[in-house]
Amino acid sequence: MGDTAILTCALTGVLTDPREHPVPVTPEELAAEARRAWEAGAVCMHVHFRQQGAGRGHLPSWDPALAVEVAEAIRAACPGVILNFTTGVMGADQSGPIACLRAGRPEVAACNAGSLNYLKTRSGGRWAWPPMLFANPVDKIAEVLAVMDEVGIRPEFECFDTGILRSVGMFAEVGMVARPQVNLVMGVASGMPADADLLAVLQRYLPEGAVWQATLIGRDEIWPVHRAVAALGGHLRTGLEDTFYLPGGARARGNGDLVAALAELARAEGRDVASAAEARAIWGLG
Repeated sequence: MGDTAILTCALTGVLTDPREHPVPVTPEELAAEARRAWEAGAVCMHVHFRQQGAGRGHLPSWDPALAVEVAEAIRAACPGVILNFTTGVMGADQSGPIACLRAGRPEVAACNAGSLNYLKTRSGGRWAWPPMLFANPVDKIAEVLAVMDEVGIRPEFECFDTGILRSVGMFAEVGMVARPQVNLVMGVASGMPADADLLAVLQRYLPEGAVWQATLIGRDEIWPVHRAVAALGGHLRTGLEDTFYLPGGARARGNGDLVAALAELARAEGRDVASAAEARAIWGLG
């Protein structure tokens, strides 16, 4: 088991409405939340961009000027921080994410490694939203990987199920990527559940030598799974994109509370919390 755990904070997410939840939207808000997470032990910030202006903060933005403004604000608030940009779009047009990658120059960026029926139900037998396909065919993946290679960005492969994880190994076999970095996304209702018992199985299907972390989506039930990830040597992620709830079920005031709880959990499992320099060495950045 690796002795050092890298902590990532997912600051805000995709569509959560800031009028209902304490998610940061403006560059100033994102920088302030990043600073709280940084002080608690997170050295990597996973960033989504939201439209600016009253009543627009629940909508995504792919404005490269905004990406630069957000990146500069977070870097100023957290000197030495590692930035990880989202790239996820439902359709084939990736011009927005690609423009943000080229403009903001993060060291890491998410690469959704396969397609998923993105589903959720509510009580009474209703869909929480109209069923949608999060389509990520190989040509779409190859396009964004080529841009990351051009700009010098390390891809983090987002894996929502076992087949997607196994696909990452095939991407390496055919030369699309070297030394894959994997993020096991657990807790999406139509993907892998946040279940600690799955982790031993998933370990068998990691690409050889892959560095890995887990993203756990849910409420307080995710924290025992974080503990299992830490015990198995994985790196750790939390933040308001993934949960609003601390161990025990209390609502978090913000990202700093969540990262502080994750750092405490990591140390309880015998893991040191990585500095930014240590994280860069582990991930092979720079």
